[in-house]
Amino acid sequence: MATSSAIAMASKRLTFVTGNHNKLKETKYILSQGTPIEIDSQDLDIPELQGTTQEVAIAKCRRAAELLGKSCITEDTALCFVAYNGLPGPYIKHFLKTLGHEVGLNNMLVGFPTKDAYALCTFAYSAGPGTEPILFEGRTDGTIVPARGPGDFGWDSVFQPKGFDQTYAEMTKEQKNIISHRYRALDKLRVYLATLDTENSF
Repeated sequence: MATSSAIAMASKRLTFVTGNHNKLKETKYILSQGTPIEIDSQDLDIPELQGTTQEVAIAKCRRAAELLGKSCITEDTALCFVAYNGLPGPYIKHFLKTLGHEVGLNNMLVGFPTKDAYALCTFAYSAGPGTEPILFEGRTDGTIVPARGPGDFGWDSVFQPKGFDQTYAEMTKEQKNIISHRYRALDKLRVYLATLDTENSF
């Protein structure tokens, strides 16, 4: 027979502010491992500040909680080139949208001695309006390579994690989700959520 605590945990819900179906799918899959959490999603138009990955993440989550009037999580992903001292970083989606994989991201590194890069994911959790967001970061080191695999999920097809001969896009969902920057950030978030009181919501 399930305990009252287990029943409460089974009904915990959290709003993930995103309009990206692939991110939502990965987040639901990863957070469902171990701690039963139901993820709702809502797409909000939140202007992104310029700054460090942490500054961008905090401002975004703080604003999301204000608009929703409740607790929520937000996510920011950065692709950082070692040759560019961490850029494009949190602005990668704008670079990708404008330049594409081959002509853009790969050619940006032509002439540089290293194609090394790292993927950085920052999840931010807010307990609600007026509270300071808490950050959970995950990083995966890798290399920028000519696009391989499906090109339907951001820059996955040009990022090859170190120690592997496949790009993110060539990996199965299960392979990617045990080594990805998003998994590493969500694993920290999952541990934190498990320490909170067992209520119907966060």
